[in-house]
Amino acid sequence: MSSLAVLRDPTLRLIAIALLLLGALNASVYPYQSLVGIERIGLSEPAFALILVAASAVSVTASVLLGILTDQGRGRRRIALLTAASGTAGVGLMYAAPSPLTFALCHGLLFPVATSLYGQLFALARLARSDEGAARDAILATIRAALSLSFLAMLVFWTFAFGAGVDVMAVYLSATIAAVTLSVLLHLKWPRDGQTAWEDRPSGLNFRRAMGEIASPPILLRLLLLGAIASAGNLYMILTALVFDASPTRDAGDVALYVGLVAGWEVPFMLLLPRITHRFRRATLIGAGTVLYCAHLALMPVLTETPWLWLLTLFAGLGGAAILTLPIAYYQDLLAGRPGTSGAMIALQRLVSELLAAAAFALGAVFAGYALTALIGAAVALIAAGTLLWVDRARS
Repeated sequence: MSSLAVLRDPTLRLIAIALLLLGALNASVYPYQSLVGIERIGLSEPAFALILVAASAVSVTASVLLGILTDQGRGRRRIALLTAASGTAGVGLMYAAPSPLTFALCHGLLFPVATSLYGQLFALARLARSDEGAARDAILATIRAALSLSFLAMLVFWTFAFGAGVDVMAVYLSATIAAVTLSVLLHLKWPRDGQTAWEDRPSGLNFRRAMGEIASPPILLRLLLLGAIASAGNLYMILTALVFDASPTRDAGDVALYVGLVAGWEVPFMLLLPRITHRFRRATLIGAGTVLYCAHLALMPVLTETPWLWLLTLFAGLGGAAILTLPIAYYQDLLAGRPGTSGAMIALQRLVSELLAAAAFALGAVFAGYALTALIGAAVALIAAGTLLWVDRARS
């Protein structure tokens, strides 16, 4: 039913197609940026790390500032077109004239600005449909699954393409095609400001008050807790290749298969998850998803040499579906009437999760052992999930 609702509604259909293109764009750029930056462009590892730090800062800043601006009534369509154009310019420059300067400009500034489009698309979904409860969860899960589906498909495509001898720099060709198509789509189909079928009422908050709202204890605490939960996913991406590389029986092909299976399970579970969201609170389902995901994270280094390893992808897909999709609606309810700001909360959550995952990895490295590192990350996420359940129960 949710799939039909998305197909029949022109705005939701636009968002789903835009997320398909955004997934293809991300899958073309992010998995290979370290290989391109260090091996092909010739950046030193410290320089590459500095660009990544700048990218994180730019992405979060752009998402929050543009989210507040759109809620103030500054023109959602115009801002969406500008952010899409930023991504197109970045990957287009890398395809046409790759160099250290171009890499820094694309990956450190232009492309991170474009990532704010993710939150803007979900803000538009919130405005376009007044659905609540399980109906809204179903719609958000369906359009979010579009991004995961195209991300997985593009990863499979490049796996075969590289096996056939295609040069890694060709990823910027597919990224440019996706970015140009996305920009054209938004230009043609994004609803014009002031001419929408729904009322887009300005928030009435200036920057100081809007930032103060985000920093208020009830919202900030939940942001930190959800970021801690999501850090399990970041740590998984850090550890997988390292764990498999240290194994005498696993290789790079197993890494690709494992990551692909996890992403492949996420898509159907995202579509099925709304069938139970009307029975449980979102915090409860996020907590259950965290338990499953942490089981996969903690056991992966332990079961690497056994056939049971592949069963963990099922846990990761089911748990990841809840962790990735449910916070979107959670933030929308937390910041009711601020769709742009609630969309930007995902970027802030990502920053928290990246910092906590890096801290868990560093702490595990001090004591040595990937198994211990995975346990530390799982413990952080589980404690955060339990705290979120307690906080929400106290609020209720």
